[in-house]
Amino acid sequence: MTASIPSHLSSSHIPIVLTIAGSDSGGGAGIQADIKAISATGSFACSVITAITSQNTQGVNAIFPIPLDHVESQLDAVFSDLNVVAVKVGMLADASIIRVVANKLRQYTPKYLVIDPVMVATSGDLLLEQSAISTLKQELIPLANIITPNLPEGAALTGLPVPKTEAEMNAMISSLQALDAQAVLLKGGHLQDSENSNDLLIMPDSCELITAPRFPTNNTHGTGCTLSSAIASYLAQGHSMQSAVHLAKAYITQAIAHADELNVGHGHGPVHHFFANAHVGKNNDEC
Repeated sequence: MTASIPSHLSSSHIPIVLTIAGSDSGGGAGIQADIKAISATGSFACSVITAITSQNTQGVNAIFPIPLDHVESQLDAVFSDLNVVAVKVGMLADASIIRVVANKLRQYTPKYLVIDPVMVATSGDLLLEQSAISTLKQELIPLANIITPNLPEGAALTGLPVPKTEAEMNAMISSLQALDAQAVLLKGGHLQDSENSNDLLIMPDSCELITAPRFPTNNTHGTGCTLSSAIASYLAQGHSMQSAVHLAKAYITQAIAHADELNVGHGHGPVHHFFANAHVGKNNDEC
């Protein structure tokens, strides 16, 4: 998307990133994970909440979509006052909310748009109505600088089977390119038998394999939210798409590597967003 900042807004010393997503009452995913990731990677986070979930590390118990007029008023409040450089879009529970968000993004035209097409939680719970997928593809994805589907989400967007191998991931490339986003990051984290965590950065005329070590942990709640928010944060700071994706991949890799230090909940616990500061001051004597 192209930049269009209201004339009365002055430039900000810290890049501002807006997350448009659902709230996770357990604090590991959604708006809560987004704000943590954006903050940890050096940007200022603001938010528009699209749904309230009753959720913890073991699953999603209920979803309450925010009334459309309030989603719209949140968006107007943020964009009319803050110099939003990048937007990350996460959970949009139904077609009506997708249309409202798409219309407002066309109105305010932030410089960068990152879409995490949230459809399935780590627990396996469906977070997007099937009927809304076509609306997402028609209304929102063509506006995106990058979308970040995992393998089940890539399958839902393309109509292809969920890839079970890296060869099947590669077979999905052309169908993902046809979605009309400027770039696609197809995340291969679901290939549990792979030694590494391999993603594909798919551009209109190229494809790059991005790899990182895989860490054996059940604490992966919010990984997709965290990665997409970090990409938006780095884009807002002026990094190129390739650089932003590589930096975000390095960040989420370390957040997963340190996840077991948190010991939160009894199911799929969260990643450690603030791993870089976790041990600061622990060994210092008190003043």
